[in-house]
Amino acid sequence: MFRRAGRDHARPSVRTRRLQAAAAREERLRKRGVDTGQWREELAAARDASLRADARRAAEPAAGAVPIRRVLLSGLLLLIGGGVLGAVLLWQRVDAFNRAVSSAPSLSSSLLGPLSGSQPVNVAFLGYAGREGHGGQYLADSINILSVDPATGATTLVAIPRDLWVEGHPLFPENGKINEAFAAGWDIGGVHEAGRAASDVLEYVTGLTIDHWIALDFDGLAAVVDAVGGVTIDNPRAFAYTLNEQNYQSGFFEAGTFEAGRLELDGASALAYARARYTSVPEEVGDFARSERQQRVLAALRARLGDGLPGSIGPGLALMDALSSHLSTDLSAIDLALLSGHLSADRRIALTEDVILEATTTSDGRYTLVVIGRAHGADYAPLHAYLAAALAEPMPTPIPTGSPGSTGSP
Repeated sequence: MFRRAGRDHARPSVRTRRLQAAAAREERLRKRGVDTGQWREELAAARDASLRADARRAAEPAAGAVPIRRVLLSGLLLLIGGGVLGAVLLWQRVDAFNRAVSSAPSLSSSLLGPLSGSQPVNVAFLGYAGREGHGGQYLADSINILSVDPATGATTLVAIPRDLWVEGHPLFPENGKINEAFAAGWDIGGVHEAGRAASDVLEYVTGLTIDHWIALDFDGLAAVVDAVGGVTIDNPRAFAYTLNEQNYQSGFFEAGTFEAGRLELDGASALAYARARYTSVPEEVGDFARSERQQRVLAALRARLGDGLPGSIGPGLALMDALSSHLSTDLSAIDLALLSGHLSADRRIALTEDVILEATTTSDGRYTLVVIGRAHGADYAPLHAYLAAALAEPMPTPIPTGSPGSTGSP
């Protein structure tokens, strides 16, 4: 027997068979002359029962179908799981960075409370060469104190000249320049002892409580600038520069030139701009002018970061990668994120000559800066009073710039 090719015809549904049977029965009865009203009622009842059955089947999910609520719940669980996994991976990055740069535990914060308190928070920023073969490898090339007023959120940068002379401190039994404190501490116990020693000497000469410290080597600054994609600064005056004092004395500025106005700097050029000490323009010569340029670079970095690392995950990760082998601090990674929103100072206090400091030379001919009005070499009371009064002054009202290309100093 041959079977018909192709698919069999679909069998009639229960409803269809029921209706067909009722109609056939009504037809047979009609032919016999029987009243079919009763059978019409049966037909209508069968039709209603069939409709109710179809409604029940439509309300029930088909075999293998997944309810929409289950789909939504599964999606929500996947989203939460992905978020948790992302947070774990992020924390692993933060923890590894913290262990590489900080003496503080990863799950700790020394600034969360103080930055919401009433007393100033003072953090020493120390820049040093750190390069093998570089003269003065661990001398602090840049010394600044970042002072944050928690009540107003305003930030003051106190620039400390590296030639400030230190007498009467146990770290310097034979006296010395303040930039030597970091190197002396390094010789005692490495970078973390260097940070502590420099902070202690800064407290001694300034009268300010140094709560924490951050040390960054030269290559670290360049890496940070590159990590955020470069910085934009407004340079108030053009100057050429050299890295060699002999060339400076001869008027030979071979290292490069920075034009006046808006400058786009990558890591290498930002480092050169911040470090240039021997320049073709008298206003840009020395530590005071260099400190101002360093503050411009810091302010530009702050602008790149926006409201700080907590709201900038991408830049934050790039910065951690850039800093992991160049930064050292006693602050946790959490605290560094909190502090990142205060990198752009609202005010700058410079310890300048003929105001609070005067230039002199040591018996062996070294250039130094000493405190005006001191009773003896180890008397820093006039400097303490000067800084206390300067920090107590109201913050200056910001002067709005006329355009993004304005060349006014920050």
